Amino acid sequence: MRAKRAGIATLSFSIDNQTETPFYKLDKVKREVSVIHAKWIYYFSMVVGWIYFAAWSISFYPQIIENFRRRSVVGLNFDFLALNITGFIAYGVFNVGMFWIPEVKEQYKELHPGGVNPVQINDVVFTLHAIAATGFTIFQCFIFERGKQRVSIPAWILVALLWLAVFISLFVSIGGKLSWLNFLYVFSYVKLAVTLVKYIPQAVMNCRRRSTVGWSIGNVLLDFTGGALSILQMFLISYNYDDWKSIFGDPTKFGLGALSIFFDIIFMFQHYVLFRGREPQEEKPCFPESWLRPEKTYATAGVESEEGEYDDSNEKTPMINTSSKKNKMGTLQRVFSFCV
Repeated sequence: MRAKRAGIATLSFSIDNQTETPFYKLDKVKREVSVIHAKWIYYFSMVVGWIYFAAWSISFYPQIIENFRRRSVVGLNFDFLALNITGFIAYGVFNVGMFWIPEVKEQYKELHPGGVNPVQINDVVFTLHAIAATGFTIFQCFIFERGKQRVSIPAWILVALLWLAVFISLFVSIGGKLSWLNFLYVFSYVKLAVTLVKYIPQAVMNCRRRSTVGWSIGNVLLDFTGGALSILQMFLISYNYDDWKSIFGDPTKFGLGALSIFFDIIFMFQHYVLFRGREPQEEKPCFPESWLRPEKTYATAGVESEEGEYDDSNEKTPMINTSSKKNKMGTLQRVFSFCV
């Protein structure tokens, strides 16, 4: 037997005269066969998967060790932690459902016939470990020095809205208006939404403090490695099974890797370029008010006195000072000079 193309094939039997053969039940036998381009790609993608699993899993520990070493979590943004634990819980539900629940797996096959399940066992193990590690980091915030840090009201509102969307989707699924597969996709979209914004509070906090002290660069480097290898594994699987739709079958995994890489580059630029070796300062706005409110000078409006002399001390008319050096500097130059 030889396959015409790569993918997932279903073998079945068709018998014309079921009453005259002892094999009349063979038409009920079905068998799925995986057809791949190359075995070495299959094994290589498995190795890549476990490497990125290890990189992402280990990435939690530099921050935990940093907190222990300093006996402080000052510099680690609490909004980031609140959003992070929310995202990983949602992603864990999605991965467990996609990998272990038979009804969901069947619905996925119906939606993507001949496709391969994009959730692997290493995805499930990683997510469960991430929940535990993030929970332990949050525990450190209660036992170590944390200064005046707390979870902001906007972060609480965002977390509440995300879980409200999940519960609404749950009741819609119970009512039969939404398949359980699509209900799980809601969790994946929650994780994707969290990943889209969770790094922003930490990046802004670093900018205001003019320092990355308290935010582990080891975490960033390992997270960057895991994100890159995660995307690589998805492309290897898609090519080997000739199933490019599987990339979009798990939009969270692809988006998680891409967004992680994007923000990790920002953190590396902050750590190695903008704030290299700097101790934290008193928090300031990321951009000075003078950029938003141009400096003003005052021109006097002259008034003629009773004696016929010209008096210019009575009125002042504000005018924009367009000759200052700051207004002449390029935007990028001002950003860099202000940050450093």
